[in-house]
Amino acid sequence: MTIDNSASTTSPWWSVPGRVLRREFLPVLTDLRLAIALLLIIALFSVTGTVIEQGQSPAFYQANYPEHPALFGFLTWKVIQVVGLDHVYRTWWFLSLLVLFGTSLTACTFTRQLPALKAAQRWKYYEEPRQFQKLALSAELETGSVDSLTQLLQNRRYKIFQEKDDILYARKGIVGRIGPIIVHIGIVTILLGGIWGAMTGFVAQEMVPSGDTFQVTNIIDAGPLAAAQFPRDWSVKVNRFWIDYTPKGGIDQFYSDMSVLDKAGKEVDHKKIFVNQPLRYHGVTFYQTDWGISAVRVRVNNSPIFQLPMALLNTKGQGRIWGTWIPTKPDLSEGVSLLAKDLQGMVLIYDAKGKLVDTVRNGMSTQVNGVTLKILDVVGSTGLQIKADPGIPIVYTGFGILMLGVVMSYFSHSQIWALQKGDRLYIGGKTNRAQVAFEQEVLDILENLSSQSVQTTSQQS
Repeated sequence: MTIDNSASTTSPWWSVPGRVLRREFLPVLTDLRLAIALLLIIALFSVTGTVIEQGQSPAFYQANYPEHPALFGFLTWKVIQVVGLDHVYRTWWFLSLLVLFGTSLTACTFTRQLPALKAAQRWKYYEEPRQFQKLALSAELETGSVDSLTQLLQNRRYKIFQEKDDILYARKGIVGRIGPIIVHIGIVTILLGGIWGAMTGFVAQEMVPSGDTFQVTNIIDAGPLAAAQFPRDWSVKVNRFWIDYTPKGGIDQFYSDMSVLDKAGKEVDHKKIFVNQPLRYHGVTFYQTDWGISAVRVRVNNSPIFQLPMALLNTKGQGRIWGTWIPTKPDLSEGVSLLAKDLQGMVLIYDAKGKLVDTVRNGMSTQVNGVTLKILDVVGSTGLQIKADPGIPIVYTGFGILMLGVVMSYFSHSQIWALQKGDRLYIGGKTNRAQVAFEQEVLDILENLSSQSVQTTSQQS
């Protein structure tokens, strides 16, 4: 009589996906070649995100990346916007690459690094001389003893394991086996920080006239979870904006004196910012990146002071010039144009025919169209780039862990076995790196053992 056991040995259907993942998907996921390829692809697109300006307006890309001629024959503003190269670090495909790379490292850690660490922690004594033949480095001495070897190994910071007087196992540098695991943890932490920053961070730009108070509203790029980072219960006042010029008239540095105000208008923070010296408050960073001219303050005869906005003119790449128009008659039938190119106070005055009428500085007056026009001040505006990236602390932590793991990885995991059989002492060892240094160390140990044996024989004779 035959009994069919196929039903009892067949695995349940729900275990099939897990088995397929372990046998088919996991070996591919933990393949070193896949990890290297993903790292190179991530690096390539990171470089692309650095070279191509991020978070600009569509008009910017249309002007700088036209279709004819296309950059490199294919890179146009349409390609940039369709693929998402204008916001690389927030695209679904870039975040997917980070997740896949992190998953690969995590799987490699659990399937390779942790088992390697456990294997390094497991050891056994060699009780037969033939076992030493499979070691990369071994020797057979006619003199010496396990006790003498123990003292030499302890002096070299080996940890000794010994149950019998004639058998010994020693190791050092087990931290070197932990190093790669720490490196993987550091890289995964950096990836998590990058993903979290992309999901919760934002970038904004503001052009704020000197003396104005503003809230961050001009968001140009933000993650899907960034709303919680937007400043809502505090604002910023630009107390003053100014530019230091060189003796030749070039810009040396531009500054913004800024105050952070709470809901009641009370100052809670204050800083003078300039390039590479931003203002940071509640996770939001204000960078000084640009400048402009927002207005000119004038008086016509004995009129009140007018503050007229100035607009940036299209000079077709011939430098930046701001201009405005001011009427000189109540019915607006006549007027003059005011032009300025910097904040040094010089203003050019043109009539309706485009003829230069006069050049004046702050505080000076001139006669135009039968009226007295006095230029009181040219009001500058500060260009601010505003960023919030909650993932930065996580990224910095990841870099710290990564550096720690790299340092730990430099330690060699060295192992030495010894066996005393009659008047024979068998010694062997192996290491996972720095093979030459380990061989020299073993040779020094053997030489010291021989020297001790010679001294002992001499004393006995």
